[in-house]
Amino acid sequence: MTFGSIASRILGALYIIPWYAWMGRYGNIANALTARSYNIYSIFILISTAGIPGAIAKQVAKYNAMNEYGVGKKLFRKGLQMMVVLGIICAVAMYALSPILASNGSQSDPRQVAVMRSLSYAILLIPILSIMRGYFQGYADMMPSALSQFFEQLARVIWMLLTAYVIMQVQHGSYVHAVIQSNLAAAIGAIFGIVILAGFLLKRRRWMNELVENSNHQVKVSTKHLFGEIIQQAIPFIIIDSGIQLFYLIDQYTFHPMIKGLVHVSSDVIESWYALFALNANKLIMIIVSLASAMAVTAIPLLSAAHTRRDRKGIADQIANTLDLFLFVMIPAAFGMAVISTPIYTVFYGYDPLGSSVLYLSAFTSISLGLFTVLMAILQGLSENGLAIKYLVFGLIIKALVQYPMIRLAKVYGPLLATNIGLLLICWLALRHLRIKYRYNAGRTGRRFIGVASFSLLMWLLGTLVVKAGGLYLSPAHRMSALLLVAITVVICVLFYGFLCLYTGLAEKILGSRVARITERFHFKF
Repeated sequence: MTFGSIASRILGALYIIPWYAWMGRYGNIANALTARSYNIYSIFILISTAGIPGAIAKQVAKYNAMNEYGVGKKLFRKGLQMMVVLGIICAVAMYALSPILASNGSQSDPRQVAVMRSLSYAILLIPILSIMRGYFQGYADMMPSALSQFFEQLARVIWMLLTAYVIMQVQHGSYVHAVIQSNLAAAIGAIFGIVILAGFLLKRRRWMNELVENSNHQVKVSTKHLFGEIIQQAIPFIIIDSGIQLFYLIDQYTFHPMIKGLVHVSSDVIESWYALFALNANKLIMIIVSLASAMAVTAIPLLSAAHTRRDRKGIADQIANTLDLFLFVMIPAAFGMAVISTPIYTVFYGYDPLGSSVLYLSAFTSISLGLFTVLMAILQGLSENGLAIKYLVFGLIIKALVQYPMIRLAKVYGPLLATNIGLLLICWLALRHLRIKYRYNAGRTGRRFIGVASFSLLMWLLGTLVVKAGGLYLSPAHRMSALLLVAITVVICVLFYGFLCLYTGLAEKILGSRVARITERFHFKF
């Protein structure tokens, strides 16, 4: 699941190099149009799926743990019917409401309306795709989801690049039309994803049917009860899963009017600044945040099964293991992204000191984004939905309250600072609750955090020296030399961090016995 998510994110980031270049001088404006439309699209996707894929995964895992596979299969069939209806309703709603939603905080933008409407077609298909993934995840079977995610993104990227090249380079057409076609690619990708999952369903049908036949058949659930159970679980999923998007929506509708009152520049310049953090930097940091997202999706059915069995020790162990793994991967990845912020920004978007600085701060923001994702998934898996929603509301209120002071203080960096403040409050509240109620080994996690943070800081110092020294020979202002500088720095940083973790035994403690064979073979360890 982690591989599928990362591969999908990498594809979703790599396409931007030629795409952005083909847009020419309209690159940042095109990205701003894309970011605004995708923020709204993401909310409609969450509403159209109604949190049902996550709810299905959780409930299927619950009934499977009770050896009632037939109930889970019935859940899937009924949920699929709901998805078709919700998809149609939400697609029509997004198309019709686009003129109202296409606002930069001051007035509606005709370009934004057309771009936003082009995404509404995907909403017809994504709900079906999502619930099929949720069904497999309920079986703790992540391969179908991972492969469908990868091929969905691959088809989407091919369509985006093909249409952008033809419109901008061959026909010398409008960048707005190119963005519209790039958004239509979401529907193309969804079709490919559904085909992949349908193939897995056919391939594993006999195995699933055998599980149904050998179930206990003790639980009899009516269709009405199943729908009620789905909706009860789904509503919190909508609110919680839209958490990050709600933070982004605050930026979308407040940044433009707030910054306009502080500086005297044109609307297009403000939109270019908005693109720096809302899409340019965000697209790169979401590669590493996808690590957390993949862990989060996997944690829900595992925690739900332990919760159903009333296995308190299993719950505590799963919480601790999830947090340990998150820290082990996320912190060095964020520090590493910060180290290479200038050359990697050049590779993707061209040399821009302001854009690189925004990416630098965004890299550290990715830690709070990732931790938020993991903690909300843990609370959902433990049926603590109400508490998760309460924490999210607190965080959003704080974000809204500090948004203007942060923008006034730090201008384009302000929204990122406000987001960090809101997310860190949520994370602190959630960690405090989990420690008190479930008594996971917070001391062990704290010690491992210190180790990971120390090694990440050393890696950051080394990487900074490499970038500074390498910059004397490889200019970070030119794409090819910047790419070589990124490659050299990443290899050195990964090897250095890996060596420290293996040599001290930290990797073995977090990743388990498989790592022990590596440490023994190379005689790593104090």
